[in-house]
Amino acid sequence: MAKTLLAFSTTLLAAFAPLVAAGQTVTKPTVPGVTNFSKLETTIACAGATTPEAVPALKGMGYKSIINLRLATEAGANVEGEAAAAKAAGINYVHIPFNTTQPDPAVADAFVAAVTKPENNPAFVHCASANRAAAMWMIKRMVVDKWDAEKAGAEAAQLGLTNAALKTFAVDYATTHQR
Repeated sequence: MAKTLLAFSTTLLAAFAPLVAAGQTVTKPTVPGVTNFSKLETTIACAGATTPEAVPALKGMGYKSIINLRLATEAGANVEGEAAAAKAAGINYVHIPFNTTQPDPAVADAFVAAVTKPENNPAFVHCASANRAAAMWMIKRMVVDKWDAEKAGAEAAQLGLTNAALKTFAVDYATTHQR
């Protein structure tokens, strides 16, 4: 009986090992008021521009926080309106302005601190296009979860990372900020 159970367990582990090694599955549901929505199972979502009107739907999807990486000066960024909508919906709201043309390691520090707080998970992270959001998630994967750059980069690409300079910033940051 013990040998049969061991053989079954070994077979089951072997069958699911590729799924575990590959990471979680990214889906891209349509959410009104959210651009480029990419959901990583129940862990996180990365997206682009998000309107305050979308916040109740995000709350309904189970997100505990919104981490907004947009600069308040960006066209269409309604930081105050989104913060008010988050407060009204009972979602933690964290604004961490991230300038794509001048990536700052302090922004990555603040993001890692915010996204690793249990009360902020699962988190909805967004910027204008999903590039910054996915780059910050890539940093979290490498620094906190100890993923290699290839695996973290592949997942970040599924979440919206297309900017080579942001990918380089993520890898450089992770290389110098290992925990």
